[in-house]
Amino acid sequence: MTYTSEHPPVPSAEELRARIPGWGADLDPADRPSVPKLRPEDTGAHWDFPERQPETKPRERSIEHAFLTPVFGTSTPLRGLSGRIRRHAYERYSEARAAHWLLLLLGDRVDAWESNARSFATRRPDNPITETGVHAELTYHGLRSRIHDTRADRAHQWMDPIIVAGPWLVAGAIGLGVIRAVLRHGR
Repeated sequence: MTYTSEHPPVPSAEELRARIPGWGADLDPADRPSVPKLRPEDTGAHWDFPERQPETKPRERSIEHAFLTPVFGTSTPLRGLSGRIRRHAYERYSEARAAHWLLLLLGDRVDAWESNARSFATRRPDNPITETGVHAELTYHGLRSRIHDTRADRAHQWMDPIIVAGPWLVAGAIGLGVIRAVLRHGR
């Protein structure tokens, strides 16, 4: 059957039944075992539309939707620069646009950087050696496993140290520069 710009021919139910064995076996509700389960009066729901969860703080919502879903997550409220980036993605761009999703990805990266920076204000800051896998690379045959031909990530292995250690080195250089500036002003 070739498809043209016109609607393709639709065969009748009798033609389909003659051509395909068993076609239309579930058209009669008496033959369907799931029919009693599909009846809406048997669901036990006491509402047509569920009660809305109260929105205590403004939530991000797509510009395509008139309102939030009746129940929504509040586990990670938006905060800081990453929250502003995410809010901008939802307020300005449709979900069908790449800019929307790229801004959300940028917001995730900025949130990771903010979390790393916040960890230095705690009594137990992040440990980049153990949390980035560098310790495992040195102790569990990491170098030997990296040179095998069967690894899927061989093409970008040269970037791993830059991506993992780069932000820590930049942050350390900035911190060292700030300490030197403070010490010079103290003299």
